Formats: sequence, structure tokens, C-alpha cells
Amino acid sequence: MFPSMLDQYQIQLTRMLEAEQYKEAKELLRFLLQCQGQEKKNYEEWESLLNWLVMAFPDWDESSQEGIVQSEPEDEAALREQLLNPQIQDEAYINQVLYIMQNHPMIDQQMLALERVVYIEAANVNSIIMDWLKRDDIHPMVQFKALQCLRKRGLTGLISIVRLEEKVELEIESTPLSMEEFPEPIGRILERTEAVAEIDDPTLPHFASELWKESLQYLYGTSAYQWMLRDNDETVDCFAAALHLTLNLTVYGSANDDDIRDTYGITDTMRFRYEQACRSLRSVAMLLQRGEDEHQP
Repeated sequence: MFPSMLDQYQIQLTRMLEAEQYKEAKELLRFLLQCQGQEKKNYEEWESLLNWLVMAFPDWDESSQEGIVQSEPEDEAALREQLLNPQIQDEAYINQVLYIMQNHPMIDQQMLALERVVYIEAANVNSIIMDWLKRDDIHPMVQFKALQCLRKRGLTGLISIVRLEEKVELEIESTPLSMEEFPEPIGRILERTEAVAEIDDPTLPHFASELWKESLQYLYGTSAYQWMLRDNDETVDCFAAALHLTLNLTVYGSANDDDIRDTYGITDTMRFRYEQACRSLRSVAMLLQRGEDEHQP
């Protein structure tokens, strides 16, 4: 694993822990422990953290002889809801959560606040979120999290907001809550990239999945996203190749554009659309990198 790639995983792990995404953190730690070529101290730290998380938030049924992973253990789900939904929701608590949601300088804290907002029962919360989303200075990932929050709160109907300088109109009830809820072409693009990337480096598909997930949170509802939904092989090839190029640039710092175009069958007639897809995903990668730099001490 390249040093820059290791840094990406460490940042990702920190974000998961800050957002109390313990199940995802355990999955990432198990993946890292399978990777080869790292310093011994890294494996010791990962194993120690994984052991603590497993004890604190178990997601395995130890009594099962087959050791089947539970997708959403009742105890873990109940504990998470308890942390996000305190019994006492007085005015001071509600005001604090809403203030963090709207004004905190760290997007991780805003997104965690939105997870808490899902459980707030105050009558005016929905209108506060809707009015706040009309601002044009909200981070795209925070916007997407807010749309998920509204859906979880049971809202339906259209909402008009500005995303990446585009005015878009979205159905709240159609907001995906997981990768599985995105339309089928979105999954086909990732599968295409993962199948090719794994040949070069078995660690790449995991990072491709994370990069794609974050890219979708940025681009959801925009013209680039609508283009992804065209269910044809050429669109899948263009975006899969663009994702692979962006992945290599992010992880390795360089990429062979000619080789990638040949691998994905990008013909001259597809070249312009491929370059458009590259610009969209590389702009997201640059925004992600900028956000990671802001997280550095």
C-alpha cells in the first residue's frame, strides 16, 4: 500500500470514529489488517483499536458456529440510537444541536448534528432545515446529509436548492439512504471500476468504493449525476474510466490516461464525454483533498 493511500485510510478511519460509525470503522480495520507491507506498529495499533471496538460494539454472534456477521445488531443499533436520541430534549439541547448543524466550521460535526436532528421532536425543526438548505454556502456533503435527514423525518415532496452552483429540484423521499438505494447505473459504474482496479492492486477496490460514495454525495442531483443515470454501456465506461483515473491520481499522484482509455474502450467518439466525466470527478477529488487538508493539525 502506498504511503498516500495509507494516509487516506487513516483520515477515513478518524472520520468514522468522530461520526460514531463504529461498524464501518471495524470493517475498515479488518481490511487494513489484511493488507501487506506495513510497519508492525501500524498492525498493532489497528488490532488494538479493533479489539476495543469489538468489545464495546459487538457485531458478531459469538455463539454461532458459522460466525455470521449481523448486519445491524439490535444491541449496537439501540446503543447508537440512545447516543443520538437522549431522553431529555429540552430547549437548550435542541438549540445547541440546530446551531451546530447550521454554523459549525467542521463538516463532520455538522453531519453528526444532522444525525441527532433526525430524532428531535420539536414542531418547527423541519421548516428550519428547509430554510437553511436554501443558503448557497452549505457544503455539498452536508446538503446531502440534510436531505437524508429530511427523508428519515418522513418529509416528502420537492425541494429546490443550489448544489455546486447549479439550481436543482429534488424529491426528498427519493434521497438514497445507502449505496444500495442509488439507481442501478450508479452501481454498474463502481463494479466496472472495481473489477479493473483489482487487477492492478487488490487494495484499490475498497478505496474506489469510498471515493465513489463521497463523489455521489457531492454530485447528487446535479447535471453530472443525471448524466450518470443514462443506462447505457458507453456512459458506464466513461464514468468508470474517469473514476479509475481519479482514483490513481488520488492514491498514486499520477495516472496513465492512454492506458485507462484503452482498458475501458474509450473510443474517439466517446472522448469528449469521458473528459467531461473526468472533470466532474477530479473537481470532487480536489474538494475532498481540500477538506482533508483542513483536518490536518
